[in-house]
Amino acid sequence: MKTELIMTPRIRKSPYFDAALNAGATGFSVYNKTYLPFGYDTPENEFWAIVNDVTMWDVAAQRIVEITGADAFEFTNMLTPRNLGKCKVGQCRYVFITDQNGGILNDPVLLRLAENHFWLSRGDGDILMWAMGVAINSGLDVSICEPDVSPMQVQGPKSRGVMDALFGSQVSDLAYYTCTETELDGIPVVVSRTGFSAELGFEIYLRDGSRGTELWDKVAAAGEPFDIVPAGPSRIRRIEAGILDYGTDIDISVNPLELGMDRLLDLESPEDFIGKTALKNIAAVGVKRRFAGIEISGSPVAYNECSIPIYQGVKLVGKATSVIYSPRLDKSIGLAILGIPETEIGTVLQLDAPDGMREITVCGLPFYDPKREKSKK
Repeated sequence: MKTELIMTPRIRKSPYFDAALNAGATGFSVYNKTYLPFGYDTPENEFWAIVNDVTMWDVAAQRIVEITGADAFEFTNMLTPRNLGKCKVGQCRYVFITDQNGGILNDPVLLRLAENHFWLSRGDGDILMWAMGVAINSGLDVSICEPDVSPMQVQGPKSRGVMDALFGSQVSDLAYYTCTETELDGIPVVVSRTGFSAELGFEIYLRDGSRGTELWDKVAAAGEPFDIVPAGPSRIRRIEAGILDYGTDIDISVNPLELGMDRLLDLESPEDFIGKTALKNIAAVGVKRRFAGIEISGSPVAYNECSIPIYQGVKLVGKATSVIYSPRLDKSIGLAILGIPETEIGTVLQLDAPDGMREITVCGLPFYDPKREKSKK
């Protein structure tokens, strides 16, 4: 009997769904209750297109949480350990949303569109309901909704040329992690200099879902001189860059200190935020595990469908959350969460892979372009 994926009204189609099908999408996963194209070509071919040329992605599954109202800044600042006081209008921030125990509920990109107008471009998790629940008894004047906004990413070293052809220098010259409101032939959008590729890239946030195919076609046409192709988010490139994926690498059981991202926490701020007491206690005691990179011996590994146990002899010391073969590095690499003693660079451990036990060596992150020069240029 043939197995089929049944389309259902409970799972949303993005405004780009039909265009993505016409462009050759080979399959979809489900992300934030929305169909997400995971590829159009082989992962290797899409990887080389992202690092050498330019790609366009349907990532409307990054559903937006919009926070407005007289107290929107105070409320949004309460949701995250990262102090937003220095985030000006027109700037973006990578933030964590934490629960009362310091666990990570989501790691969205935040866009500040006005003094009291914020978007959270979220990972795979329902922080819309979390934010609404927090607001009920907050005593703050805020409105929270999921607006008609659908992101598309344009990623790769030639992406600036595509943006210049579409919008001119007002967009193509955007600084890293900034955004602007504009339009394209009457199509309302917000464009940001952000992305999930660790390459030079932009995100276009469509503000009228009825015009998805129209926007897709305009981006594709502008990209033709730059060899643009449709692609899915590249697992190879994100793992090379040490980019963590919510729901794959991190979840509510992980706190930001275990990620080594102390710089994104303001534990000494006079302002309160959810999880502050718990995170201060964790910081005082110290964490017992951290993320690290691993190099995997043997033949190329396939992308994992679940986490993989890691041992030191017979002792379970952690797990690999994402593994992949990198054609650029010509080695299999991965992200792993390990006990602190095992995170020392050069430590040799064993990965209980589906095809048998493999030797792995702990290494630093990221594997490539450690200063993120490609994405910031």
